[in-house]
Amino acid sequence: MTFLLAAEEGNLLPVSSVIFPLVAAGFFALMGGVTWSYRDVAHRHANKTGGSQPSGSDH
Repeated sequence: MTFLLAAEEGNLLPVSSVIFPLVAAGFFALMGGVTWSYRDVAHRHANKTGGSQPSGSDH
């Protein structure tokens, strides 16, 4: 009986249901930007790992 009463009240969410996917998309975009910002970090610090050449290189 309580479920039926709650269903009749309508939207009980604190914000519109459109906001939740937008927040999720923004969060994933933010995390993608953080991940993208770390690209090529190993090559930037190659002098600390013994050089930029692979170990099997003839050069």
